[in-house]
Amino acid sequence: MSDTTSPTPAAVPAGDAAPAVRAGSYPRTDRTVPSRAPQRAAYDRETVHAILDEGYLCHLGFVRDGAPVVLPTLYARIGETLYVHGSTGSRPLLAGRRDPGVPVCVTVTHVDGLVLAKSAFHHSVNYRSVVVHGTARQVTDPDLKAEVLDALVDHVIPGRAADCRPGNARELAATAVLALDLAEVSAKLRQGGPNEEPEDLSLLHWSGVLPVRESYGPLRPAEDLDPAITAPGYLTGYARP
Repeated sequence: MSDTTSPTPAAVPAGDAAPAVRAGSYPRTDRTVPSRAPQRAAYDRETVHAILDEGYLCHLGFVRDGAPVVLPTLYARIGETLYVHGSTGSRPLLAGRRDPGVPVCVTVTHVDGLVLAKSAFHHSVNYRSVVVHGTARQVTDPDLKAEVLDALVDHVIPGRAADCRPGNARELAATAVLALDLAEVSAKLRQGGPNEEPEDLSLLHWSGVLPVRESYGPLRPAEDLDPAITAPGYLTGYARP
């Protein structure tokens, strides 16, 4: 299938500086241009792909019975398609069977720091996020579905798909996958310190950034694991890109 590697993350602008727009960008639309702080938006594929490839948990938004619903679930990017994992009995997956599919909005966010300003108003968060709008369709081709599910496993733990039993017919029948083209996409980023009001600079309050980092603890073997089975190398020093 298409490229599944994680591209080198693009440089993140500081504060409110506008991200550079590179060749090969996603088109701007009414839904992808933010009404607040539009200078923080980015549309180039390198930035969008880097943010998506670093994470594995997304929030899938759709309308059910006239009301909005947002569900957390796993995802993986393969080329210019985002694949979202789910159960065959879930509402969005059922709607995805119909032609042309189900309108959705998928979001992915990384929090990089808590920004503490001298004023309560200017407290903020350093973050990188991606929002994808579009019509999701259910993956029905059995070979593609099996390939995508392997990619989902490898997206969370690279190398794991080849190091576990693949899904059997019953398990594959109980699992569904939505495909969403990366066509209407935008990233939004903030980095740097607080934006202070000039009259607040002399206030005797600490200001700055408390960095946020994702970390993984020591491995915990299953209670029924054969002690002779050692941890695979791909779990040693595991970290996201």
